[in-house]
Amino acid sequence: MTVVERREIALVDLLDRLLAGGVVITGDITLRIADVDLVRIDLNALISSVNAQVPSPFEPLVPSRKELP
Repeated sequence: MTVVERREIALVDLLDRLLAGGVVITGDITLRIADVDLVRIDLNALISSVNAQVPSPFEPLVPSRKELP
């Protein structure tokens, strides 16, 4: 075994690395009986940390007091 194969990473460190760079989760689930699709579920999720240097990609639904005239 090489050093890389034996390297252990704590769960907290793994989550920190994923949130720092972001992670995208995608998937499809289809419930089918006798070749008839009954239910189809599509999943698309973006998980990332948000702070002052990396703002949210979504516009606020309600304007903040700073934005009001």
